[in-house]
Amino acid sequence: MFTDTKTTHDMVEIAEFLLKEREKVLSDAEWRFRMRGYGYNLRRVQDGIEVAKLPQNTVIGTIHA
Repeated sequence: MFTDTKTTHDMVEIAEFLLKEREKVLSDAEWRFRMRGYGYNLRRVQDGIEVAKLPQNTVIGTIHA
């Protein structure tokens, strides 16, 4: 997965990237749309936000935010 300028599979780094990007937008819908462009599908679940890798939509972890 690409975060900023490098490839990573570390969920901590991915979560930091996603949350930093969330600060740049006004709504959750806009955030989810932007993250799809980076190859992530975000879905709100009971425990937080589920993060999946596109295009396979493989769940890689959950952000507890």
